[in-house]
Amino acid sequence: MKQITTAKMCSAKSLSLQTKFKKLMSLSITAQLNKLKKSIPDQVKLVAVSKTKPIEDILEAYKAGQRHFGENKAQEMETKHQQLPADIVWHFIGHLQTNKVKYIAAFVSLIEAVDSLKLLKEINKQAAKNNRVIPCLLQFHIAEEDTKFGLDRDEAAALLESEAFKKMKNIQIVGVMGMATFTDDMNQVHREFKHLKTIFEWLKSEYFSDENSFREISMGMSGDYPVAIDEGATIVRVGSLIFGERNYLTAN
Repeated sequence: MKQITTAKMCSAKSLSLQTKFKKLMSLSITAQLNKLKKSIPDQVKLVAVSKTKPIEDILEAYKAGQRHFGENKAQEMETKHQQLPADIVWHFIGHLQTNKVKYIAAFVSLIEAVDSLKLLKEINKQAAKNNRVIPCLLQFHIAEEDTKFGLDRDEAAALLESEAFKKMKNIQIVGVMGMATFTDDMNQVHREFKHLKTIFEWLKSEYFSDENSFREISMGMSGDYPVAIDEGATIVRVGSLIFGERNYLTAN
């Protein structure tokens, strides 16, 4: 009997500690989010990068007022969309394969990483099936490293001037996205973000001068978002400063 009682007490204590730990982590997410928002101007949208994070963490950020969330896996985004509040604004922020577009076409608010005409054709096709127009950003390769995806100016011009693009009715290009080199050299990061702003201004002048919807510059993550804001970002994508460095893939 004593052994059973002791076991129950240990179990209850363990559950109590787990509950306290979860509450502390929830408070941490809320506190970090509120602290972060104070450093971001009102005109800049904060996308909370929730990839690999559990529903509970996303809900904590949601309850703290966050509405824009970013994911880089289509099926993970689809699952989370089904389980979370309907007013969440979902950004797809990773490299998107054409065969994955169908999983997010019905609800995604912004696809931030269009880097080919082939992908844009598929987005247009899946958007048409869902009777909607999907906003997209053109991704440009601005980093001085080769590990990033993205278009250059010539490729973007060829895409925008193609007959295939001109026939698309179910996509809308609303801006640009780029990722800087992963480096401690902030002067280099400034140069790369400045380059993306220049590309945006060129596109606006040459192809979208009459379209007020073409206004987004998505750049900057946890390590360099202040630099991105200085260089004209309208969207920043921040994950670890909100949710921490933890990876929950194995926990789920």
